[in-house]
Amino acid sequence: MKLNVQTLNQLFLEARTHKAWQAKEVPDSLLKEVYDLAKMGPTSANCLPMRILFIKSSLAKERLKPLLDAGNVEKTMAAPVTAIIAYDLQFYERMGELYPMVDAKSWFVGNEKFSQKTAFQNSSLQGAYFILAARACGLDCGPMSGFDNTKVDEEFFKNTSWRSNFLINLGYGVPEKLPPRLPRLVFDDVAKII
Repeated sequence: MKLNVQTLNQLFLEARTHKAWQAKEVPDSLLKEVYDLAKMGPTSANCLPMRILFIKSSLAKERLKPLLDAGNVEKTMAAPVTAIIAYDLQFYERMGELYPMVDAKSWFVGNEKFSQKTAFQNSSLQGAYFILAARACGLDCGPMSGFDNTKVDEEFFKNTSWRSNFLINLGYGVPEKLPPRLPRLVFDDVAKII
């Protein structure tokens, strides 16, 4: 069944990347609801490598601030929440639980390059699902990659197997401050059917 126009508008057609935010709290329960939707999207062998650190407190925001590119500081400090979408390099430790039909853990143990590639690609997919889930739950999003991954990992994930992928500012945007939508490429410019 095709989704109705209102739903398509909320998820895609009218959804925008927000940079200005209302001073309105995002409850923890809503972040959990968003995750519970996002986790249902498919990943390779159900590996589910995405990990999320939600930056909400003033103290945590101050730790993040110097790690951001200059153009991302103001909008990130104003956002009620910034989600660090990360991946766990040791995601395979849960494969027995998540993909029990074969010994999938053995595919990754000792194969660091394959593990890293799988974790990065699939956490990117999950991060996209997370954006759509957030929009479905009424939140606006501002995804971005303008930050120092190495420094973020050192500051927030030191001595862990987590690594940062990208950031998503979350909250309730200010539509009046949105610029005109930028163009998109048409089907024939980017796709072929053979």
